[in-house]
Amino acid sequence: MPGTVLLLAASPVGRGCLVDAASVLPVLAAVPPAVLSGADTANVVELADPLEPQAVLTRLRAAAAAPGPLTVYVAGQLQLDRRQRLPHLALARTTPANVRYTALPWHWIREELRLRPSGATTLLLDLHADHETWQWLRTGVLDSGRNNAVYGRIAPPPARRTVAVPAYMRAVATILRSGHRPPPDELHQQALARAAADAAGGGAVAAGADLVLTAPGPVAGDPHAVIAAAVQAGRHGDADALAARHERAAAHAYGPASEDALHWTEVRADLAMFAGDPVRSCRAWLTVAETRLGAGQAPQAPAVEAAVDRAHHQWGRIRDAGRARELGAPLAALRGRVPGSREGALDHVQRELSRLQTQG
Repeated sequence: MPGTVLLLAASPVGRGCLVDAASVLPVLAAVPPAVLSGADTANVVELADPLEPQAVLTRLRAAAAAPGPLTVYVAGQLQLDRRQRLPHLALARTTPANVRYTALPWHWIREELRLRPSGATTLLLDLHADHETWQWLRTGVLDSGRNNAVYGRIAPPPARRTVAVPAYMRAVATILRSGHRPPPDELHQQALARAAADAAGGGAVAAGADLVLTAPGPVAGDPHAVIAAAVQAGRHGDADALAARHERAAAHAYGPASEDALHWTEVRADLAMFAGDPVRSCRAWLTVAETRLGAGQAPQAPAVEAAVDRAHHQWGRIRDAGRARELGAPLAALRGRVPGSREGALDHVQRELSRLQTQG
């Protein structure tokens, strides 16, 4: 099956630029697509210094929807938005003051890759953090999704008035230009070693402060992989039963509002969607949203907004008017608290509820 490759290099124009991210694209583009992907053939999408986060999201969404293995190469810089203090990939127009509006929220990447088959996605990242983000990374985690293999590094901000180079990604590209792609974990280790050697050979001090990213993704026997295999085989009941067991175990061990328990509730919501059961999926997402809010999470928190958005989406797919009315009331109540980024979402629910009432 053909693979898909997304090459994304982004950094701000002007004084806010920490890394010349796009400089690595010609080296990556010289690598044969099959080697970039690790598949026999591959489609390659290249984004160099994009301007708009929605444009990046569109390309990312298309890549995530493609069957077969997906490899995402990202070089760029991370910045926090001032309102929610969440990591974003800075784009060409990004400044510290407008991160929320001009940069790509990192959780968009995680969310778009969320429904891909377990173990089918690899991310190779070479990122530089600004000072605020570097401080945030002392306690925060750059979450790229637990079903994906993630390798790379996050470097601290370079010296003042210095623009860094994506040395790790350049090392990856140089290794791949040999025409052979090692397994991702080996490629990662070779790239780290080569980048360190190149830095030493150039008279620079190797950046021992880098945050190295090594997450190989699900392994054989991982419940996510087992569940994904059951879904692919059409055994939706078996998949949900396994997820339900893990949900109960996590709730018993850590509490029903714990991230572990909520993760499995979210998995079950997705499984219901795959099984073509929007009622069950909507109800599960409503539960997730209400539990998160009840635990004190803010209405604008990404996990809360995402849960309400998904409940809304699944509600729109319910064809039984009675069930739609039943779930529409709690959805409208949630939309009143969590309007989300979708303009007019509450009005849409209220209009649909009014229409459903006329159907008796």
